[in-house]
Amino acid sequence: MGVGKSTVGRLLAEHLGVGYRDTDEDIVAAEGRTIAEIFVDEGEPAFRAMEKAAVRDALAAHEGVVALGGGAVMDPDTRALLAGQRVVYLSMDVEEAVRRTGLNVARPLLAVNPRKQWRELMEARRHLYEEVASVMVATDGRSPDEVTHVVLDALELKQG
Repeated sequence: MGVGKSTVGRLLAEHLGVGYRDTDEDIVAAEGRTIAEIFVDEGEPAFRAMEKAAVRDALAAHEGVVALGGGAVMDPDTRALLAGQRVVYLSMDVEEAVRRTGLNVARPLLAVNPRKQWRELMEARRHLYEEVASVMVATDGRSPDEVTHVVLDALELKQG
């Protein structure tokens, strides 16, 4: 959350001359409501089912850059779909998350004691991010352009 996946994803797609797709945006468009509203109206399990389908569809139909929601890797089927793909794990520490998002915006999983919940989410997910990642890039203190160039270098995809 707040790591810059959408911004960096768009920049990567632009640098590579390919399309960009964000599975969170796909869900919002399909449902006609925000992710926070889906969480409130239907709960996390319903959202996770939508997310799993959105990731599956995006990976099957899109050949460019795909940005996944932070919880997508919790699903073993999604992790299996990511096997063999070039996957970038953008990381940051909690202080950077606070600086970027304030941890007080509409983040359904961080509604109470956001710093503690952010740390707990990361502890639960970090090993899964690392499991599926081809490349890990720390975003702390870096601009989106800097992160994009580090990712391109790490993936050896520099253009001309």
